Formats: sequence, structure tokens, C-alpha cells
Amino acid sequence: MANGGLQLLGFTLAFLGFIGIIASTVMVEWKQSSYAGDNIITAQAMYEGLWKSCVYQSTGQIQCKVYDSLLQLPAIIQGARGLMLSAVLLAFISILVTSVGLKCTTCLSDQPEQKAKVALAGGVVFIIAGLLALAGTSWYGRKIAQDFYDPFTPTNSRYEFGSALYVGWGASCLILIGGAFLCCNCSDKRSSKNAPRYPPSKTTGSRV
Repeated sequence: MANGGLQLLGFTLAFLGFIGIIASTVMVEWKQSSYAGDNIITAQAMYEGLWKSCVYQSTGQIQCKVYDSLLQLPAIIQGARGLMLSAVLLAFISILVTSVGLKCTTCLSDQPEQKAKVALAGGVVFIIAGLLALAGTSWYGRKIAQDFYDPFTPTNSRYEFGSALYVGWGASCLILIGGAFLCCNCSDKRSSKNAPRYPPSKTTGSRV
């Protein structure tokens, strides 16, 4: 039961991470305008995401614009899109696969070894999805930091990390931890398989 509980915990963490990377992918706050330095206009805040950019006015008005052309987008946005969408797709596939391998489900209940292998495969795919999401958010964040400290970048054109990056980093960690729990789930299975087996004892009849 303890092993099954660890398996369920890993699946829950990975599922929460899956929801998190979806939220991070659709959020517009991947980078936000910086207020560091002098002569910075604070009447509006600018945010840019993977799909559109928005301007928040101090009066409460919001103006958003979807990126017009895919081919004219910077390579960093195209790469981050591909990595995040691949992570979402792999995580979704892993959820379907892991659901079959969970001990609390009835699928493959008559084949425990195959069921454990399916859960292990789902954990590995979860880890790959977490690495892809972590790579996409970290790559984008590195570009923001690089442009921020570039002396040739105008002060009013500098950006800082947005909330979507923090959501993506946290979700990636949840998926990695959940996938690791699912992969460690088969340890007791192997130990019980390698345990020595003794022949059944023969009962002797009563002697007269």
C-alpha cells in the first residue's frame, strides 16, 4: 500500500504540473516592462507572451495584440512555443499511459509486471516533458536577463521576468518530481522478484 500511495502521489504532482505548464503557455506575462532606472514612465505596463503582447494602462484599460506573422517572430519565441507545446503534448500522453499503470485502476490488474512497466514508462515520459518545459522557460528567461544587462539596450526597452516564467518553473519541478516518484515505484517489485524462494515444506504423517 505504501508503494501504491507513492505512485498516486507522483501522479498527482505530475498532473498539477501539467495544469501549470498549460497555464504558463497561455499566459501573456512571460516578460514585463522594467521600472529600474530613471525617467521610466509608470503610467502603463507592457507584457509580452508567446502568443500576444498587452499594454495595461493606469486607468485600467487593457490593449492586447496578437502576433501577426509566425515567420517574423524572433527565434526565442518560436523555440519557446515549440518546447512548451511539446511538453504539454507529452505530459498529456503520459497521463493516459500512467492511468493504465496505476495500482488503483483495474486495467491490466491480472498482469502486475506489465502494469508496473506501463507506470514506469509514464514516469519517464513525464520527466521528458518536465525537461522540455524547463528548457523552454529557462531559455526565455536567459534571453530576458541577457537583454536586461546589455548596455546597448535602451532603458525604456528593458524587461524583467514575468509571472508566467515562475509558474512554468514551478510546474516543471512538479512534473519532474512526480515522474521520479513513478520511476522509483518499481523498486520493491524488483526486490521481491530477486528475493530467495524456498521450496514448500513437506508435512510428515503421524507415526505409530
